Amino acid sequence: MEKSIDQKKPPRYLSKISRETFDKLKEQILHVLVVEKKYRDRTFNAKKLAELLHTNTRYVSIVLSVRYHVNYTTFINRLRIEEAMALLVDKRYAELRIEEISDMVGFSNRQSFYRAFCVHTGKTPRQYQQTFE
Repeated sequence: MEKSIDQKKPPRYLSKISRETFDKLKEQILHVLVVEKKYRDRTFNAKKLAELLHTNTRYVSIVLSVRYHVNYTTFINRLRIEEAMALLVDKRYAELRIEEISDMVGFSNRQSFYRAFCVHTGKTPRQYQQTFE
């Protein structure tokens, strides 16, 4: 007899982390990445985040996977693209080149910025910018 969706066992990797640790890490990850804006630092990776939070990359990965359904790189790129979207339409930054905005939000090169931007928005940064002109 098949189990209903509600009766399914949680994935095994969830047994590796307590609910308390999960919730604590979720808050700490958000604080470091969103409030402190560490995503802007192109050298800040999952290993550095784990070290800063006195945990391991496996736990960071579990939290991001379960809570946000993405891996570390996708989460970071999402934060970077959301900030870039705001900067691209902000009149105070109208004189900046798209590459300068890409650099401000933490992308290491133009190609990775354009690729991530297109995946997230379905448009190039310039196309996105033009919709607000």
